[in-house]
Amino acid sequence: QVQVVESGGGLVQPGGSLRLSCAASGSIFASVAMGWYRQPPGKERELVAVHRSGAGTKSEDSLKDRFTISRDNAKNTVYLQMNNLKPEDTAVYYCKFTTISSINWGQGIQVTVSS
Repeated sequence: QVQVVESGGGLVQPGGSLRLSCAASGSIFASVAMGWYRQPPGKERELVAVHRSGAGTKSEDSLKDRFTISRDNAKNTVYLQMNNLKPEDTAVYYCKFTTISSINWGQGIQVTVSS
């Protein structure tokens, strides 16, 4: 089994920054991708950014200027640096870790942007 654990969320004022971390552990044989999704209140889950092994990153166009995904392959960890946060970024952020044999989601972490 693969365990996926997110950290780094919380409450931040508009214009502030947060860095989310996601670590995968367990029976990891071949990682395909690690990425971030989010689900704002009352809305469906949406892609934020994903890092694909050997294929670079893909990000939601509207977030590229403020959000940056990075990955530490040695640690099976992916990060999401979020800058200039806005109230509309308030959501539960989920990490998704995909291997050649499984898709694994973290439990999600709350990010609230409010003054």
